[in-house]
Amino acid sequence: MMKKITHLLTGLFFLAAIGVNAQAQDCNIKYNLFKGNVTTKKYTEAKTQLDGLLTSCPTLSVNIYKYGTKVAESSKDHALVKKLYEMRLANFPNKGTAKAHSDYATYLAKNNLGSEDEIFSILEKAYKISPKDMGVKNIYKYFQGVTDKYKDSDPQKVFNTYDDVMESVGEKLDDYSKKIGKARKDSANLDKRGLRNLRAYKINSKSLGQVEGGLDNIISEIATCPRLIPLLSRDFDANKNDATWLRRSVSRLYNKGCQSDPLFEKMARAYAEAAPSADSYKFLAGVLSNNGDEAGAIQMRQKSFDLETDPFKKAKIKLSFAQQAASAGQKSNARALALEALTFNPNYGKAYLLIANLYAKSANSCGSDEFEKRMVYAAALKMARKAQSVDPGSNAGRYVSSYRASLPSKKLIFQKGVASGSSYRVGCWIGETVRVP
Repeated sequence: MMKKITHLLTGLFFLAAIGVNAQAQDCNIKYNLFKGNVTTKKYTEAKTQLDGLLTSCPTLSVNIYKYGTKVAESSKDHALVKKLYEMRLANFPNKGTAKAHSDYATYLAKNNLGSEDEIFSILEKAYKISPKDMGVKNIYKYFQGVTDKYKDSDPQKVFNTYDDVMESVGEKLDDYSKKIGKARKDSANLDKRGLRNLRAYKINSKSLGQVEGGLDNIISEIATCPRLIPLLSRDFDANKNDATWLRRSVSRLYNKGCQSDPLFEKMARAYAEAAPSADSYKFLAGVLSNNGDEAGAIQMRQKSFDLETDPFKKAKIKLSFAQQAASAGQKSNARALALEALTFNPNYGKAYLLIANLYAKSANSCGSDEFEKRMVYAAALKMARKAQSVDPGSNAGRYVSSYRASLPSKKLIFQKGVASGSSYRVGCWIGETVRVP
């Protein structure tokens, strides 16, 4: 009797397994047909197939929801878009969720389907999961929302959010810079897909650079020295051993030009003690330099540089030294350090922009007449264009426009008696050969 029951159960399990396999096979067939129709933009047929997949095979693949959203958006079926968003989160809660939230927020905003509070709430979910997976515009939109909501009641939350977002944007920019650099090296062998990818990297990098500039503009309104110093002084004792808080706070004081306040030195030393690192020694070098200990500063800069192994981060350290030299009026030294930064990351647009800015600031002191002074902007323009060429994310376009507008006029060129397009050497400490506009 027991043997018969065992055989019966075995048979039932076998039949169940066959049924499961048959259903899985059926789901795969349906999905492949659906995918084919979406790929060829046969959205009407695809929409019918999508209904069946959502009913019978909702956990087969997250791509059902990705392709399904294309189908729903093409027909402006708002209810279906919402259903796909909710079902995707339910069935695939750990696969690209931040991007799913971000994309849905974009759809709601584009079609005026949600209030600002509703859209902000969805963006907040995306941000909490992974800021770097949010859409470029949504990063900016989310930070603007945080600023509007908390700038008076909780400015520290705004600063913390800014730091998180800027770190994510920085990671993305570095990633695109590496991809662009690699693609350029292989440019002779790029196929159509490779060329499309390179174009996409440049576009995305440029957009991120604009977002970075936009975030800086927003934060600059509330992150002033008179506002930062009391706030950070208040919180120092509670965070004096928190390396992350110290790093962000010292960076903010540095970037806002608050180094002359005693709090900067206090924080820089606390940061170096809490987290001896390339980054903390970089700030300590600035403190030593401000205190007149240039030998100690040089030693600390070298220590900072030697500790770092990542070439992109080495480039950033070198550029920070260049910025310190520039702020101290050491133009030639600042340029030399910026050029060193470029040896570690040849696509580092910000290094070229620093040199361009050094040139532009020398316009009034380099040259004996207006023509010669204005030709200094041609040297600045040359550097800004290099930045724009190698690093779309450097936001160099506005500098290019500014320097171009400052070039000598046709009348001035004629009065000087030089030919447009001829070679011209900018003298002074600059020593750049440029073309007369």
